[in-house]
Formats: sequence, C-alpha cells, structure tokens
Amino acid sequence: MRKSAGSSPQVRRPLAGVFAVWRTGLSGPVLVLQAGTALNYFGTGLIAPFEIIYLHQFRGFSTATAGLVLAAVMGTAAIVTLPSGALLDRFRAKPLLIVGSLASAVGYAGFAFVDRPWQAFGCSAVGGAGFGLAQTAGQVLTLTLVPARQRAASIALRRVAGNFGMGIGATVAGLIVASDSHLRAFQGLYLFDGVTFAVFALILLVGIPNLRHTKAAPAIEKGTGFRAVAGDRLLLLLIASNVVLVMVGGAFYGDILAPFAVAHTRVGPGQIGLVRFLNTAFIVVAQVPATRVVKRMRRTHALAATSGLFAIGLLAVLLAPLTRSTLTATSILAGVAIVIAIAECAQFVVLGPLVADLAPPHLLGRYMSLYGLSFMVGVALGPAVGGALLDTSPDVVWWGGALALALTGVGLLRLGDRIPDPLHQLPTTPTPTPEQEPA
Repeated sequence: MRKSAGSSPQVRRPLAGVFAVWRTGLSGPVLVLQAGTALNYFGTGLIAPFEIIYLHQFRGFSTATAGLVLAAVMGTAAIVTLPSGALLDRFRAKPLLIVGSLASAVGYAGFAFVDRPWQAFGCSAVGGAGFGLAQTAGQVLTLTLVPARQRAASIALRRVAGNFGMGIGATVAGLIVASDSHLRAFQGLYLFDGVTFAVFALILLVGIPNLRHTKAAPAIEKGTGFRAVAGDRLLLLLIASNVVLVMVGGAFYGDILAPFAVAHTRVGPGQIGLVRFLNTAFIVVAQVPATRVVKRMRRTHALAATSGLFAIGLLAVLLAPLTRSTLTATSILAGVAIVIAIAECAQFVVLGPLVADLAPPHLLGRYMSLYGLSFMVGVALGPAVGGALLDTSPDVVWWGGALALALTGVGLLRLGDRIPDPLHQLPTTPTPTPEQEPA
C-alpha cells in the first residue's frame, strides 16, 4: 500500500505535464462559446459527407445539379462575407452571430423537405447567407472576448472545436447511414443539423456577454470603410499569400490528393479515409500546443516555415507512386497528412491574430471579413486549378504547387519588420480585457 501511495504523485506529475500543454488560460465565456462551436460543427459533420448522395439518390437531382446546390451555399456565403464585416463595425458581434445561426438553422433544416431544385437553391441561399454572417461574426466575437495576448489561443481553441465537432459528426453520420440508408434517416440528419444551429444561438443568448469591440467608428485620418482597408498594402499582401496557402497547401491536399492517389498509387478509398482521419486528429491534438511553439518565433519566420511545410508535404506526395507496396504508400501519405496538419496549425494561429493586430479597432469587422473571404476564395480555386493541372500532368500539381508555396514563403520572409511582432515590440501597457457594456 505504501508503495502504491508513494508512486501516485510520480504518475500524476507526468500526466499533469502532458495536460498542461492544452491549458489556454481562456475565460469561461470563451470556453462556453467554443463548446457551442463544437456542437454546431457536429451538426455540420452529420450532413457534409452525404449531401450529394441525398440530393441525387433520394431527391432525384442530377449530380451536376446537386453540385451546383452545394456550390450555391459557399457562393452565397462569399457574397455576404464582406457586407457582414461592415455590419460588425457598426453593431455588436453577438446578435449578428445569433441571426446568422438562426438563418443557417432554417436553411439546413429546410433541406430535409426539398423535392425540387428551386427549393434546394432557396435553402442554399438562406443557409449560405447565415454561414457567411456567422463565420465573420464568430471570429470577431472570439477576438472581442479576449485581450490581444490571448488571440492566438482563442483562435486555436475555436479551430479545435470545429475540427473535433466535424469529425465526430461525420463518424456518427456514417454509422447511421450504414445502418439505415433510407430517406427518413437523411431527413433526420438535416433536421438535427438545424437544431444544433438553434441550440448554438440559445447558448450565445444565455451564456455569452454582449460586448462591443470598439466604442465607436470615428472618422479618423486613415478613413473608414473598405476604401481604408484597401489602402493597407501589408494586409493585402497577407490576404493574397493566404489565398495561395489555402488554395495550394490546403485545397490541393484536401481535394486533389484522393483522386491522384487512387489513380496513381496502390492506395484505395479505405486508406484515403485513414489518411484524412490522421490529418484531422492531429489538428485536434496539436493545435493548442502549437500556439506555445509559435509564440517563441518571429511571425515572419513562422509564416515562411508554414509555406515551407506545405511545400514539403506536396513534394512528398510524389514518393507514393514510386512504391508498389500499399502499406508503404499509405505510410507516405499519412506522413503528408501530418506535415500538412502542422502547417495548418501554424497558419491559423499566426495569420488570424496578425490580421486582428493590423486592424484599427473601428475596422476590425472589415479586416476579419476580408481575411475570412480569402479562405473561401482559396477553397473555391483549389479544386478548379488542381483539377485542371491533374488532367494536364498529375505530377505538376505537386511540384508546381510546391514551387508556388516556396515563392510565397520567400515573399513573406522579405516582409521582415513590416510585420508587427510581439517578440520585438517595446513593453507597453497591457491590453485590458473588454468590460461588459449594457446591451
């Protein structure tokens, strides 16, 4: 008994050290917000893998029409994103996030009852508008709830919540569809997705303070509106770089790797699923600890390293067709998935806080909306550009993409001291935590 009691603290200390790397020091409202985000993305994960299957097999739409219906969601979201930034510079983020969530609830729940294409496009428009508004409002609300020094941690936790919820939702949906692939099962998934948006809105209403990220939107020398945003050349360079990182680093891996691997390696759909799972799981585990690593680096170095990791991941794909072993090819692609995941972890916790630091307080909504739009543009361009290259020369996708990423990394490194960096700033008065104002 003495031996057991004496060894207990020795066991606890290593465990405490392991769990300490996931401590964020974030406040209760931020944790509640991200718990709601995980629930929200759980609902999205329920439907994401099966949307075309549902519309094609159970509603009789052609696959082309089903694809256009899904594209309409992202298209509407992109149209709404910039105006939502302007709204967020005039109104508080919490009510706008509630409105966006409720619109998404109506749009996605409505998919359960569509039987004609025009109805599906209507649901796409409503759901996409809600998504575009909620994405920007969610980012601004997350930044509003924390001081500047905790921006990276709050963004990291938000991403962990989204990936975790999406992964669990997709897994649960797969089990449901495998056991009951009837119309009612798919309708139930869409309805439950709508419920998660509504519950998220309720969590926001009850559990999150209604803060304002700036006292007012004064007309200062730098001006107001998107004309002032367009005058920030450093921001535009960062946005353009992020489009490349998302389009080539993220979307080439996410959308082009599977068809390339199936056609040119011994890897099949089952192994591709395992590779994608490893990527998502690694992000969930490593995203928060990654903030501690990035804090010790200059931002220019971290951004250049991010580009380099994406480039290495893409080049490594070319090794998979060289082997005749399924296990070896799968192991190579698993390594690619982890390298890409590391790059994505750094990308989010460096660029998000950097854009927020560049933004004048009265333009935070517009800055973050442009940043969010860069992801949508990259996600949209990635499959189009990658698909065209895949048809022309499969290898060009990977070495050409790596070259584009390397050039982007060099460009980011050359920005040097133009990028504000907490490691090289004189000590200033700590940024106070926003105080709650009356609604």
